Amino acid sequence: MSEYFEIAYAATSNRLCLFTGTGFSMSVSDSQAPSWQGLLESMCDLLKEGASLKESLFPKGGKNTLGMEEAAQVIAIELQKEGKSIHEEIAKEISSVELAGDNSPIEEFLSKKACRVVTTNYDKLVEKIVGIDECHSLTPGLPIPRSSARVKVYHVHGSVDSPENMVVTSDDYFKFINGESYFSRKLSTVLHENTVVILGYSLGDTNLKSIISDYKGFSKNHVIGSNIFLVSRSKVDQPVKDYYAHCYGIRVIDETESHDFFRRLNSEIPNAEKCTESSVENIRKVVNGGHHFTKDFLRIENTFYEIVASIAAIGLSIDDKRVVKALGQIIEFKTELTTENNAWEQYEHIARWLIYLASILDIKGTSIEKIFLEAVLRSMNTMRKELYIGYSWHAYNSWNLRWSGIIASNRVMIRYHIVANTAWPDALQVVNRN
Repeated sequence: MSEYFEIAYAATSNRLCLFTGTGFSMSVSDSQAPSWQGLLESMCDLLKEGASLKESLFPKGGKNTLGMEEAAQVIAIELQKEGKSIHEEIAKEISSVELAGDNSPIEEFLSKKACRVVTTNYDKLVEKIVGIDECHSLTPGLPIPRSSARVKVYHVHGSVDSPENMVVTSDDYFKFINGESYFSRKLSTVLHENTVVILGYSLGDTNLKSIISDYKGFSKNHVIGSNIFLVSRSKVDQPVKDYYAHCYGIRVIDETESHDFFRRLNSEIPNAEKCTESSVENIRKVVNGGHHFTKDFLRIENTFYEIVASIAAIGLSIDDKRVVKALGQIIEFKTELTTENNAWEQYEHIARWLIYLASILDIKGTSIEKIFLEAVLRSMNTMRKELYIGYSWHAYNSWNLRWSGIIASNRVMIRYHIVANTAWPDALQVVNRN
């Protein structure tokens, strides 16, 4: 899958950030780490009248009366009455959680690659996987290390190393959201400068949604592709995927456990490493120096994903006139390859390239729109649902299977263009799907 190559390329280029939530800690601890509600329920158990409070805040079979941070505030007040601190008690419980189960795919990746880890978890499980000698753990309230480290872990909501600075209650969240701290600024910078993979996390946290939404506005204004992936262990319905893409610029990889994600990522690392060393210099030559990629190079399917990643690596927008010219030439050269004898795989490649571009970038209104739509029209006019000489069944299969992964606005744009410019039934069948 192109998504894994793109993420692997970011990892080998030292531009990857893992954004981990409670689900990730549960995964690497074999479910020892508690859920957010489970953690608060255990805090209720420390109170003399905790059973009734637990039932009030988290009724069985009913809807919670308060949000989690508000429930935490209520529990904190009750604990304080009994001379206890919710921050200290949570730190004690979380500190007892250890790594468990087969974490070898995650260990394989984190033991070799440099990356940043942004987490809202209080635990130190990532640091334990990486090893103390290779990792810096940064926590609000503690000094910020100034030396270099292969992996840096940013505990934006605090950690067990500094319980009093953990973001737990509604008061804590209010201060965090309204305060301009090193960690909030750093998180925003990381989202802008790296490919981000969200693991074990949902977008329920208002503060984090605000930061990601800020990134979405930046990416749209600068016409760069979305570089945020949400890995979900369960299936995510298409309208929800469209919502994530539209509101936050997030691409969803669903039905994937954290360990499976790292297995697939590790398998793509060797391919990415072969490309990384020369690709950035090559794209500079093509964009700035009038050079061209050879047709032999463009015959390879992963080439386009490498090129797009390289464009982001040198800090250019896809809408840059030089980039548009280069992409136009690349698409033209790739189209020429489909005219050669026995070039059926090239039809499939260009279909996948166009689908990929439409899955990462809002194309309508950009200067690449015309080039893109012309290529899409040709691709769809040369595909066929059944095996038939002179038409590509594989190209049809790619468009048909991956149509739903295209950004909703791009699906609408393609549909209008195809309906207006061709009567080819197989093309119309694809674009008229919901």
